[in-house]
Amino acid sequence: MPKRPVRDRLERKADRGFQGYPVATIAWYGPDRSRASKVAVGIVRRDKGDVVAMEKWYSDVGDVRIDESIGADILHFIQEHGARTVVVSDGILGCPHEEGIDYPLDGVCPKCPYWAGRSPAL
Repeated sequence: MPKRPVRDRLERKADRGFQGYPVATIAWYGPDRSRASKVAVGIVRRDKGDVVAMEKWYSDVGDVRIDESIGADILHFIQEHGARTVVVSDGILGCPHEEGIDYPLDGVCPKCPYWAGRSPAL
């Protein structure tokens, strides 16, 4: 029997709900709502705790949500940190570029005009 696609495996872990700490959070980012070009995965060890480990993956052409290689890396990262709970964002949260690093603070990302004037969480 072939292995389940990584995305299905991540969603299945998330569907189990809270299973205790550590918690892995998975957030998708992209130039618009149709393609995720970045994923950030953070590990939180306790309630109200800080992120103790963070890893990011990128794709210039594909969608990181369906990239099997990136998905396998995410699963490995989650397992490596012993995450018991996985939380995955419902959709793309916003621009993959970082304010103050990739473009000026309080500015608009010149590479992602789609997000200008939009609330990323909506």
